[in-house]
Amino acid sequence: MARVVVTGGCGFLGSHLVDELVRRGRQVTVFDGGAPPPDQRPTPAVRHVTGDVRDRERLAGVVRDGVDTVYHLAAVVGVDRYLDRPVDVIDVNLLGTRNVLDLAAAAGARVVLASTSEVFGKNPAVPWREDDDRVLGGTAVDRWCYSSSKALAEHLTYAFVRERGLRASIVRYFNLYGPRQRPAFVVSRGVHRALNGRPPLVYDGGDQTRCFTYVADAVDATITVGTREEAVGECFNVGRPVETTVAELSALVGELTGGGAAVPIATRDRLGDRYQDLRRRVPATGKIGEMLGWRATTGLREGLTRTIEWARANPWWLALPDTGALPDTGALPGSGAAPSDGAGLSAAPSRR
Repeated sequence: MARVVVTGGCGFLGSHLVDELVRRGRQVTVFDGGAPPPDQRPTPAVRHVTGDVRDRERLAGVVRDGVDTVYHLAAVVGVDRYLDRPVDVIDVNLLGTRNVLDLAAAAGARVVLASTSEVFGKNPAVPWREDDDRVLGGTAVDRWCYSSSKALAEHLTYAFVRERGLRASIVRYFNLYGPRQRPAFVVSRGVHRALNGRPPLVYDGGDQTRCFTYVADAVDATITVGTREEAVGECFNVGRPVETTVAELSALVGELTGGGAAVPIATRDRLGDRYQDLRRRVPATGKIGEMLGWRATTGLREGLTRTIEWARANPWWLALPDTGALPDTGALPGSGAAPSDGAGLSAAPSRR
């Protein structure tokens, strides 16, 4: 039975990845500072180790001889975190990734680094291919700390492949959504607000486009990259290349939940120059399709329907606070137990 490690495995994507790895017969060690989501069933095939990816000694007890693959998902994720905790964002992505790569190289383990479409910054020439240029704002804008730190994590990974022979790959996710996602993202927050009887928020007119990717598709791509030899040393975009405006998304969420009309919000009025939005974010997915035969298969309506059904069946998630970057003044009923976001932090967890 293959032995794998998932850093950040208690988070949104990480917990779904763990579930699927177990279903495929893997023995999984989860390294994370938080607890598994309340709706995840315990199984003897999963061992949980509490720790921070910046703690090399603690991590060394997990990434060691006998481990076949490390799926490195630990990260501080979400615009609200980029603005409030840029030091954690940078430290986790750089120090944590360096620790994972060093230990995996010593153990002879393969690595899949979870990266992000954010690395492209605001390059206007979409769709973005894996080797396209990065176009970023100034370093005084906190918005770009995640993008820059993830890009450096990618540089580290390529360096370990070339200098130390590490068998590693990179996956760049485009706007993931689905069950268990913290209500701080455009889909999860819209569903969360609608099911709590509150109107969705549409930022800056809602004509920005995104390519929304259901979490099960992203999990399948991640495992495909982690198990195919031709993926070693390569980077792949993971996304569903169908553009949807934020306003269209909001309308669809309203239709499927029976929610009300959206409330317009101006980002600059709330955050000033600390945040810069992107008008379009579109992946070119030809590489992963041609090399690995993978493509996203879940349409937005289907994925949203599954997400909404799950949310209705999990009141603990509906009771979570609304944690978007641009909160309003209304309070949600109850407090609930916050799920991990998957960063492998030992305190104040915020994870993928």
